[in-house]
Amino acid sequence: MAKALLGYVGGSDPRLLAEMRRLQQRVQDLESELVRIQSENDALNAAAAHSELLDGIDIDVPKAEPALT
Repeated sequence: MAKALLGYVGGSDPRLLAEMRRLQQRVQDLESELVRIQSENDALNAAAAHSELLDGIDIDVPKAEPALT
């Protein structure tokens, strides 16, 4: 009778606990992947902004001519 009551009240089902642990690990993995991708995206955005700045600079540098020997 106690086992029936424990099951009725909602005793811990090992399969449910294992699934919950698996899902918690999956969420943790996805959160760390998100942080990694966000930092990679920030670095790419910074590089693109730097490249755009360099493209906007108009530098008139004459081409080097070969030295006379």
